[in-house]
Amino acid sequence: MLITIENVLSKDEVRQFRGWLAQASWQDGTLTGGTLARHVKQNLQLQDNAEPAQSLGQHILRALAGQPLFVSAALPRKIFPPKFNCYQDGGTYGTHVDSAVMQLPGNQGSVRSDLSATLFLSEPHEYEGGVLEVESEFGVQSVKLAAGDMVLYPSSSLHRVTPVTAGARLASFFWIESMVADEGERSLLFDLDRTVQNLSQSLPPDHHELVRLTGIYHNLLRRWAQT
Repeated sequence: MLITIENVLSKDEVRQFRGWLAQASWQDGTLTGGTLARHVKQNLQLQDNAEPAQSLGQHILRALAGQPLFVSAALPRKIFPPKFNCYQDGGTYGTHVDSAVMQLPGNQGSVRSDLSATLFLSEPHEYEGGVLEVESEFGVQSVKLAAGDMVLYPSSSLHRVTPVTAGARLASFFWIESMVADEGERSLLFDLDRTVQNLSQSLPPDHHELVRLTGIYHNLLRRWAQT
């Protein structure tokens, strides 16, 4: 399931992010690639434990906490601190799959990567190429969003970033460990929650069927959630 979440950051926030990123020191992205991934990875990244990566990452996490669509889709248990990358001058990331378990900075445990997220910080017209392509049961899905918008997709998916042939593609990326590890169960809960939310727009809050559906949602979440 691939889900687009619009306006995670406002245009003003994006401009502020871009100002900080323009002054940042970037490093070779292959330094953080896995054994196989580093052979198909060609980009730049910010050092994770330095500014402005840490403060900008915390800003993103605060913004996501106020995004009902993100909470409904991800049911987050843990979130890996957001990272930042830049693709330019032919930069690309070949087909790969994200590591299943990632160690949190500072010996703070680990995160199981259930969902991957890319938050776009460049407008589509600012660069050529740089399309995120995610392979799914429905074929290859291409993603190139407006600055401030974010896409969620299963970390188990094969995916890639096509070469950036002009301009620069700035983005933040990170991983989410969900309270519901199974993708099928999580998708069912998401569909049910969106149905409840849509019905609540036209039915009174004490409507019998609305209350019943809400109960079904929470009982399923209670059965499947790992907290």
